[in-house]
Amino acid sequence: MPIRQVHQAHQLCQVRQVRPDELPVLQHIERAAGECFREIGMPEIAGDEPLPLDELARYQRAGLARVAVDGDDAPVAYLIADRIDGALHVEQVSVHPGSARRGIGRALLEDLAERAAAEGVPALTLTTFANVPWNAPYYVRCGFRPLPDAELGPGLREVRAQEAAHGLDRWPRLAMRRAVLS
Repeated sequence: MPIRQVHQAHQLCQVRQVRPDELPVLQHIERAAGECFREIGMPEIAGDEPLPLDELARYQRAGLARVAVDGDDAPVAYLIADRIDGALHVEQVSVHPGSARRGIGRALLEDLAERAAAEGVPALTLTTFANVPWNAPYYVRCGFRPLPDAELGPGLREVRAQEAAHGLDRWPRLAMRRAVLS
């Protein structure tokens, strides 16, 4: 996909494909972004290790890893996605705290929605914490809606089972879906 330029409050944000040499930077962004979970009593989430480099490389090779970069072309946020139940599923979106609250996460989601529309994919999906302000409430503002358990396909059911096995269900979680217009 081409580079996408998005104007954010007084700065230009570009979204582009992740380069292989940037994979360790994605881990750094995720660790830094996760620190805010400590402040809300979720230190286990803050301390959770990012995906290993080989898994991040799989997303990069599949063309499903995108970064938002600053004016020096340095990544400040990233999104990785999978194909689950006929949708593009947001596996992870992380914005470095130094670049947060500027619409960069939304730009990454819009980039993925554009890709879905171009490919004729009907929706984006994700799973998230229900009561964390920068999780489910944020995604509602980005056009996602909670997905009742009865509407989960087999792939999303497997994702939720893996999350539960990892201990994430200690806090309320939910799946969400956003229709994509083509």
